[in-house]
Amino acid sequence: MKIPVGKEDFDEIRKDQSYYVDKTELIYDLLEKYDNKATLFTRPRRFGKTLMMSMLESFFSIQKGDSRELFEGLKIMKHEAFCAEWMNQYPVLFLTFKGVEALTFEEAYNTLRVKLSDLCKKHVYLMENSGVNDDDKEVFLSLMKKQADLAVIKESLKALMRMMYAAYGKPAILLIDEYDVPLARASEQDTGENGYYRKMLDLIRGMFDAALKGNEYLKFAVVTGCLRLAKESIFTGTNNFTSFSVLDEDFSQYFGFTRSEVVRMLAEGGLLERAEDMKSWYNGYIFGRTPVYCPWDVVSFTAALLRNRNARPGNYWKNTSHNGILLTFVRRTEFDVSEKFETLLNGGSIRQTVSDQLTYDTLHESEDNLWSLLLMTGYLTKADPDAEGSPAELRIPNKEISNIFEETVVQYFNDSLARDRSKQKELMEALWKGDEETASRRMTDILFDTISYHDYHENYYHAFLTGIISGLGYAVRSNQENGLGRSDIAVRDRLNRRGMLLEAKKSDRMEDMEKNALEGKQQIINRDYLRGFEGFDSVICYGISFFQKKALIRKLEI
Repeated sequence: MKIPVGKEDFDEIRKDQSYYVDKTELIYDLLEKYDNKATLFTRPRRFGKTLMMSMLESFFSIQKGDSRELFEGLKIMKHEAFCAEWMNQYPVLFLTFKGVEALTFEEAYNTLRVKLSDLCKKHVYLMENSGVNDDDKEVFLSLMKKQADLAVIKESLKALMRMMYAAYGKPAILLIDEYDVPLARASEQDTGENGYYRKMLDLIRGMFDAALKGNEYLKFAVVTGCLRLAKESIFTGTNNFTSFSVLDEDFSQYFGFTRSEVVRMLAEGGLLERAEDMKSWYNGYIFGRTPVYCPWDVVSFTAALLRNRNARPGNYWKNTSHNGILLTFVRRTEFDVSEKFETLLNGGSIRQTVSDQLTYDTLHESEDNLWSLLLMTGYLTKADPDAEGSPAELRIPNKEISNIFEETVVQYFNDSLARDRSKQKELMEALWKGDEETASRRMTDILFDTISYHDYHENYYHAFLTGIISGLGYAVRSNQENGLGRSDIAVRDRLNRRGMLLEAKKSDRMEDMEKNALEGKQQIINRDYLRGFEGFDSVICYGISFFQKKALIRKLEI
C-alpha cells in the first residue's frame, strides 16, 4: 500500500499506483449540475485543493492525449457520454500562485515572472504553431525570458489562452490554484494606500480582469484559495461566477476525507484498530453539513502507521505553515478574546457572527472578521452540521488543532506574564510576609491574566503555581516525598535560610473555598510535611483553594 505523502500531482499518483481517494465525481457535478463561467473553491490549506486542480487538468487537457488509463476504475468513468464529450477535449492553462510571496512587492513580482516563464516553457509548442499571430509570440517570448513588464503580465493569461485558441480552435479551460497567496503575504507586510498590498492587488485584479471578464477564448475557469475576497473587486463583473466555501453544502464532500473513506483506507492497510486515534485527532471539520477529516493528516498518519503500527498521532498540519493568524488575534488590544479562547480550549463552543466574504486589508478591523478568518482557515469549525447562517456556533475541530491553540495561544499569555513579573513579585513578597489577603488578591489577578484550560483541574493549578514561583528564580520541588506523603509545592530559599510549603486544592463551588483552604493547611500538619526543612530559620505554610479564576490563601500558624 503506497501512501502518497506530499504528492499533489494526479498523474504521478496514478502512474505510481499510489493510494488515491476517489474525488473524480466533482468533475461531473461541476459541469452537469452547474453552468458557471468561473467557479471559486475556498478551503483551508492542506485540504486537497492542488490535487483536485491537477486532476481537472489531467481529465480535460487536450495536450495530455488520452487520460483514460489514468482514470480507469474511478467514478467519473461511469458517465460514458460525459467522458466522451469532455475528456482530453480542451486546451488547459494551469497556473499556481503558491510561492508568490515575499517581503517586498519587487521580490513577489519577480517570483510571479518565474512562474509565468515556467508556464510558457510547458506550452512552448505554441511558438511553433502557424495559426498563432506574431504579436502573441512576442508576448510569449517576453514572458518566457522573464522580461515582460507589468502591463504584459496583466494580459498574460488572456494572451496564452488566445494562442491556445489559435492552435486548437477551441477555447481554453483556465485553472488557477491558491490565487490569494500573494495577497495574504502582502497584507502582512503593508496595507498602506501606496504600499505592497495595493500594488499586488492591482496586479492580481488586472490578470483576472483580462482572463475572466468577457474573454471569448475562455471555456470556463476554476479558481482555489483560502478566502473569497468580496470587496476587492477581483471577481466583480465576471459573468456567471459562483464561489463555494466551508459554509456551503455543495461540493463539501470533495475536499477532505469522509469517515467512510478513512475507514476504507485504514481497512486496506490493516490498521482499523487505530480508527479512534484518527477520528479524535484529525476529524471534526464541518463543511456545509458534511463531517470531514483533514486529508493531509490522514495520509501522513497512515503512512507513519504503515512504518510503525505503534506510531503516535502527530501535529502534521501545524508543521506545514506558521500559526501567525492565532498570534495576530491574541495580540490585539482593542478587544478581549481570552475568555472565548478558554471556552474553546476547554471543549466548548462560542457563538459568533461569521462571513465567508472577507478582504485581507480589513481582516483586522473587527473581532467578527478575525473569528471568520479562523473558521475559513481551519482553526475552527461549525459546532452543528445542520445549522445554517450567522451567527454560528464555533468550536475547535480536533485534538491536533487544540494542541496548536495550547502551544500558540497559551504560550503567548504565559510569555506575556513572564515579561511583566511585577504581580508575581508582589505575590511572593506577600507570601514571605505572611500577608494572606494581599497574596490572595495578587494570585487572583494573575489568574485573570492567563488562559486557563483543561477545565481548571487541580493539576492545572499545581502547574500554574510551580511555574510562577520557579519563574522568579526560586528552587521549587513539586510532589516531593515529605514526612508521611508528598507535599504539593516546597520552596527553599537557602540564601535567606527560609522555606515555604503550599498545598493547593480545587473547589467545586465558591462557597467551599474557605473550607478547602483550611483542609490544605490541615494536610500539611497531618502528614508532617515540615520534615525535611531542618536547619532553616523559618518555614511558612499555606493552604490554597482555587475556584475557576479565584484564589484564597490561608496561612498556617506554627
